[in-house]
Amino acid sequence: MAFTRLSSIILVSAIFRLILILYGEWQDTHMEVRYTDVDYLVFSDAASLMASGKSPFQRSTYRYSPLLAFLLMPNTFIHRSWGKFLFSASDLLVSFFINAILKLRGVPENLCVFSVICWLFNPFTFTIGTRGNCEPIVCATVLWILLCLMNGDVFYKLHFVFQSGCRPALQKWSRTEQQSSSQGCWITRIARMFHPRFLMRCVLTRERILFGLISGAVFLFCTALFFCLYGWDFLHEALLYHLTRTDPRHNFSVYFYHIYLQYERKLLVVEKLISFLPQFIVQLVLILSFAQDLPFCFFVQTVAFVAFNKVVTAQYFVWFFCLLPLVLPWSNLKLNWKGLLCIIFWVGAQLHWLMWGYLLEFKGKNVFLQLWMASILFLAANTYLLISVIRNHRYSPVFTCLGTTNDDSRKLK
Repeated sequence: MAFTRLSSIILVSAIFRLILILYGEWQDTHMEVRYTDVDYLVFSDAASLMASGKSPFQRSTYRYSPLLAFLLMPNTFIHRSWGKFLFSASDLLVSFFINAILKLRGVPENLCVFSVICWLFNPFTFTIGTRGNCEPIVCATVLWILLCLMNGDVFYKLHFVFQSGCRPALQKWSRTEQQSSSQGCWITRIARMFHPRFLMRCVLTRERILFGLISGAVFLFCTALFFCLYGWDFLHEALLYHLTRTDPRHNFSVYFYHIYLQYERKLLVVEKLISFLPQFIVQLVLILSFAQDLPFCFFVQTVAFVAFNKVVTAQYFVWFFCLLPLVLPWSNLKLNWKGLLCIIFWVGAQLHWLMWGYLLEFKGKNVFLQLWMASILFLAANTYLLISVIRNHRYSPVFTCLGTTNDDSRKLK
């Protein structure tokens, strides 16, 4: 019965996405404002170049992995909307991964279904894929890796598993978990993480080192392969460009106004890199505080990364929306005044920014300063949301090895 209900929800969401793709084709043809994301046109052009045996980086502004252009090659000989169907299918795949991860953690069926609905019928998520943005593939990949880790598959389903095929012990969901465990003990957790015995027993394990080596080897292999195929164009456009990227166009980031004012003057590399410092500090604190509660750590890291990034657009929000359903069962934030306040503040700050963005983009008014102030307000909204989520989260390590008992704590002392 539960599987039938979930299947029905996914089927309805699939039909809804199909309708949106068809509607997008009509809007692109008959209306001035296109439904299709401009990035999708860039993807399609790069895929066309690759299909003809050329480098996808011959398409200006294509700054993505060659794998993306490879996946969209059918755009040239099947249909131009192939990529939209692929991205929407990845969108649906995310819902399966969300359900699988929550079930592994012992979450009740009704909460699993509710969490899946929060992803499938989120306006940000179902429009991103149907407009031709590739973020659902990124989300599906991240959740797949998390699911593989929880199943003990270090080598991504290639039968190279924890401790000769044994699935790691997972800490199950419990309605009686105490909220205080996520608030008052983070200093203790950080101190414990640096204890030599804890480092050797649960952090620097053979499986973790192996996972890191495999991940690094795959990354280096792919980088070397594409470098051989496309040379420095690949290395610069797909990787190095993003380290020193400066975008003078208005976006949600608080850095956009400074970049806009200084765009005529070539910024030093140090100036471009220094904006990563707040990101690095916040990320380090979050990792040290919540690394054991892996899905929650992913979520707060992603929210912070997006909020403090040099460039922030609406499609980036999907990065943490795919992780939100994984933390909802452990959150005390409900649709009461606390939860509603977070939603209203975050959405209101975004709408306030969009109002000034509309006046600048479509009315040609000089409202750069007001838009920058709106960006500061939006950063404050993200910070408030992040703090509220952390304060109302019931800390729950994924693996029981990382959730040490009181006796273990005494031994570590």
